[in-house]
Amino acid sequence: MNPATLAALKAHIAIKVRDVNASLEFYRKLFGIEPCKVRKGYAKFDVANPPLNFTLNEVPFARAGALSHLGIQVASTEDVLAIRRHWIEAGLITRDEMKTDCCYALQDKTWVRDPDGNEWEVFVVLASNLPEKESQNASCCAPAATPGDSRSADEAEPCGKR
Repeated sequence: MNPATLAALKAHIAIKVRDVNASLEFYRKLFGIEPCKVRKGYAKFDVANPPLNFTLNEVPFARAGALSHLGIQVASTEDVLAIRRHWIEAGLITRDEMKTDCCYALQDKTWVRDPDGNEWEVFVVLASNLPEKESQNASCCAPAATPGDSRSADEAEPCGKR
């Protein structure tokens, strides 16, 4: 069987959270849906658009893991702004980066952060495959640092600022 010919149903992402209940509130707002399963220390969202099996696993931990950020690519700036409006109406705090040079592409995006510090972006690629800049490095596309962020400014500098 060739994996390239299989039709995947959806991606699965499982993240560690300190408090499932606090995370449930955030992810209900982020996805705009209710979880399909909630148990002690566990919750599952079956997201239709984009197709995603997303689970929260309550595990005590002191520091953030190696995850950089999560994102949803959309078709237009209008879509980015529509999702941003939904997030704001749901009470989430957003941070915009418009016409930013990120990951060797020109993008419009907005960000939110969950209770455990995991960053989510919704973005559109306006121009792709831009040339490498002398000052750009692999950590360019890290979410921006905010007060209380444990990452160094160099690790967390937003795209387009280098």
